Amino acid sequence: MVTMLGLASPAAAASDRLPGEAAAQALVPVLFELRLTDGSVVYGTVQSETADRVVMRTIAGAILEVERAQIASLEPARGQVVDGEFRPADAHATRLLFSPTARSLRKGEGYIGVYEFLLPFVQVGITDRLSMGVGTPLIFFGDESGRPVWLTPKYQFYKGPRTSAAVGVMHFVIVGENVLAGLAYTVVTTGGDDDALTVGAGWAYARYHQDEYAPCFPTTPAAAAACPGPQRVTKTPGSPIAMVGGEHRVSQRVKFITENHAFKRGAILSAGVRFLGERLSADLGVFAPVTSEDTFVLAPIVNVVWTFER
Repeated sequence: MVTMLGLASPAAAASDRLPGEAAAQALVPVLFELRLTDGSVVYGTVQSETADRVVMRTIAGAILEVERAQIASLEPARGQVVDGEFRPADAHATRLLFSPTARSLRKGEGYIGVYEFLLPFVQVGITDRLSMGVGTPLIFFGDESGRPVWLTPKYQFYKGPRTSAAVGVMHFVIVGENVLAGLAYTVVTTGGDDDALTVGAGWAYARYHQDEYAPCFPTTPAAAAACPGPQRVTKTPGSPIAMVGGEHRVSQRVKFITENHAFKRGAILSAGVRFLGERLSADLGVFAPVTSEDTFVLAPIVNVVWTFER
């Protein structure tokens, strides 16, 4: 049975606090998420508990008395109260539209998603700071022995109250081929869950083999036969890349996101909105390559991601 006992008076709310800023901070109540067996969800602070029931004060100020048998779960809420409304934390805050932020998955957390309907991926928290991911195209036009696969390890080496820093690699391999490519990066994110700035710097690298021929201009068949054969050469090109991205919470379930990359021969600009569910999110946006050529291409961004916990 759920019983509403009434509204907490301002005097009662004030009595929960001790004088002095330090004492007030020490006694800031923990916000809980109460899920009932009928599927309803209540956010508030626990006032008292017994073996049979829990008394909560909701964020609206109402006092609820709930029997234990009706409680499906009671755990700290992941989010914050803004203007009297509970805003759940972005369960997908470890990434922008494509690139990672410096935030880290917790151990046992992860997400499964699809970029642009064709690029599935999964990322899992190995520890609270280390995560690993993998992906491959849904549709690949070619022999399966040459299928591309990407690996995305990331390690968060610093975590402060509002700023985090991480390093990682987006490493691409082609199955059955001695071809490697990828991006090694460092990324820093500062701000809260609703508003944050992310900057990153990286090095795009590749390694492949190529046959090169020495100059030879024979005038007779015999001279042509004497020309040296191809020489197998390993190529390792590389180039720097910079990234700037941002997030701004527009409402309880909508967040604006921008992600922009600059490299030697141009840039890629992108922006979109993320629609936030409890576990499922959808990103809708556009991106535009910027080059020295007089062409302009605007392409859609459509991402769907589902998060899970251990």
